[in-house]
Amino acid sequence: MKALLAALALSVSTAAAAEPCDVLIRHATVVDAVHGRLLTDRAVAIRGADIVAVGADAKIAAQWQAGRDVDASGKYLLPGLWDMHVHFGGGPALIEENQALLPLYIAHGITTVRDASGDLPEQVLSWREQIRDGKLPGPQLLTSGAKIEGLHPVWKGTIEVGSEAEVDAALARLQRDRVDFVKITDSTLQPPLFLYALRQARTLGLRTSGHIPMALTVAQAVDAGIRSIEHLDYAYKAGVKDEAAIAADFAAGRIDRAEANRRLASGFDAKTAMAAYRRFAAKGVFVTPTLNGGRILDFLDVDDHANDPYLAYIGPGLRKTYDWRIERARKATPEQIAARHAHYQAVAAVLPMLERAGVTIMAGTDAGFLNSFNYPGQGLHDELALFVKEGLTPAQALVAATRAGPAWFGKLDRYGSVENGKAADLLLLQADPLKDIAATRRIDTVVLRGTVYDRAALDQLLADTKAKVAAWNTAATP
Repeated sequence: MKALLAALALSVSTAAAAEPCDVLIRHATVVDAVHGRLLTDRAVAIRGADIVAVGADAKIAAQWQAGRDVDASGKYLLPGLWDMHVHFGGGPALIEENQALLPLYIAHGITTVRDASGDLPEQVLSWREQIRDGKLPGPQLLTSGAKIEGLHPVWKGTIEVGSEAEVDAALARLQRDRVDFVKITDSTLQPPLFLYALRQARTLGLRTSGHIPMALTVAQAVDAGIRSIEHLDYAYKAGVKDEAAIAADFAAGRIDRAEANRRLASGFDAKTAMAAYRRFAAKGVFVTPTLNGGRILDFLDVDDHANDPYLAYIGPGLRKTYDWRIERARKATPEQIAARHAHYQAVAAVLPMLERAGVTIMAGTDAGFLNSFNYPGQGLHDELALFVKEGLTPAQALVAATRAGPAWFGKLDRYGSVENGKAADLLLLQADPLKDIAATRRIDTVVLRGTVYDRAALDQLLADTKAKVAAWNTAATP
């Protein structure tokens, strides 16, 4: 009897000494993608938006007492996913439809997105602040604001520049907007100004990404200071043995874009490519492949996506922006279709080469308006599946989606692992993603800034978006 009373007294004493926290995740298997290992029977204590303790379940459970316990028995815990290339746009009439995409990211375990600029830069900047202040549900939103472009470009919502002074003014505006990085594209921007913008941004301490003009080599952009290369096509271009000659001929007007692309398609050289990729790694240049977007467009003849269930989550105005790519694909000849298929396979083969060269690969989708059937949320899981299909291990794919983004932004002290002091942005899965990358789709719970979304809450996010889209569809029907 005395022993029982002593045990009870010890239990009461231990409970009284326990630190309070908001959420305690119990009996989780923590996924350490960097080392490709699983850490079993772990507990994670969360207070506010922070992880305050991680360790053996029995120890943490004795030290912390939570307002809410999450039973993670038999489940796998990892940092929230980052989609490092998304877009919002389609004009002011589509602001509501774009905003409705934000919950889709949460529902798919994506806790941070990098907006690579569309035509609603001011709206996206406003959303970024509202999300930070807890006034708008959504993933952490990091944005370039308006992209820098040349005069009279194809893209809307840009800062048009035609001189070095205008580049300087554009960068000053972006600094005032406190953008998270700078996006520079090549619709009409003159190549010398492209390089000038990269150099000036680097001088100002601003990270840059962009589309590299055909008249320049990728190496020129790397030397000027580009920090991330968007789309795998540019990495492929860097592996073409005669890239410099092709760029020079295009710049001089001796060949058009079609001929430049033909020569690029037939000029890839593995030795040249590996030398270029090792240089990327040495210079700290990351690559965002956006494989899924390319795959969808290159194989529209195989799958027209007309019956995709996910269309129920995409508003009618956004769906309409898909049309121009769809129509262009429909006009392709059999020879052009075959060339598209071959192009995709050739470009995808670059992915494992980048990994072997030590280049940091970032998972990003290119999802959003214009990019047909490339769906916000689901698209990142499709991207990770393609990473593995094309030669990465599941662990490498997970690193690309959980650590590469924080590394690029210099935020690994806050994100990218399940550790004490890190952000409480977490993803709890029903299966082991190190064994099968498809497990990232089997989401049990998402924790975002310390708020727990269990499966029922995630399903409600999806249902709410679906209902909004259904109402918009009805209103749009004549």
